[in-house]
Amino acid sequence: MKKLLLLFMVVFCSCQSDKKENSSPKLQSNPEENIPLQPYFTDIKINDVKLGEPTFGEWLDTHKEKGQSFKQFLRTPHIVPSKEENVIYLKPIGKFDSLQVRQIELVRQYLQVFFQLETKVLENVSNDIIPNKARRIGDVGQEQFLAGYILTDVLKEEKTHKGIALMAITEKDLYPKPEWNYVFGLASYRDKIAVSSIYRMQQEADFNLCLDRLLKICSHEIGHMFGLHHCINANCVMNGTNSMPETDRHSIRLCSLCQRKLNSGFKYDNKKRLVELEKYFQENNLTEGIGLMKKDLKSVQ
Repeated sequence: MKKLLLLFMVVFCSCQSDKKENSSPKLQSNPEENIPLQPYFTDIKINDVKLGEPTFGEWLDTHKEKGQSFKQFLRTPHIVPSKEENVIYLKPIGKFDSLQVRQIELVRQYLQVFFQLETKVLENVSNDIIPNKARRIGDVGQEQFLAGYILTDVLKEEKTHKGIALMAITEKDLYPKPEWNYVFGLASYRDKIAVSSIYRMQQEADFNLCLDRLLKICSHEIGHMFGLHHCINANCVMNGTNSMPETDRHSIRLCSLCQRKLNSGFKYDNKKRLVELEKYFQENNLTEGIGLMKKDLKSVQ
């Protein structure tokens, strides 16, 4: 009698949304489509690093994504800053030590530069707001919170002044649904809310590596809120990821295409943003970011 051995692999995902990644409703032509490409984006394109063939278990090995062109981005409904909505908010949930509090403040500073929008940290709230029905014990004994509950029952109730995006940051691990082991973050792009966890960012990491991971995950999730889909154009902070090692391999930089998408609605000074990002990376000894910004700045001189 033959014995069949079945091997099951659980694939972990870094972020989930409440809509399909490649949905592209048919809309009227956007005037932005006919605006000539700015020299800035042509100049920095030389610094884009093409993605290689995905290896077993990586995001693009398990998710056959088609990417998002500039025209597709413009034709997909997404939020842009206005006089009424132009502030990003972070909401800490849980009991954070002094280093984690410092990291959250550094995330705030980074997002303010990255998106060129004022970013504020709301008052910290206790883990007690998460009921037992939205908690469980994970595979290594860690407590986990149901990410969807935080979105629908905590963040949707939060009223913010001029808020354009609201992200919770928790020190507990997250899971998106019972059959999944964990998730780095979860977002509802329609409701402009998201949650990310520090828990896995700090594993086998010093302060700077944990911070680097947080910057990537938070800018990635909020980038989704502003209409950026997963990037397959180049090594980019908007790449999808299945694991922490894959996240570590991804760039903290937006590729030239994703920068063009973001700038189309935000209208910030691209060179000023690069200068401020380089300064941030230097002040916080984040060597990868320093090198990337220096390359882009050299290309636009």
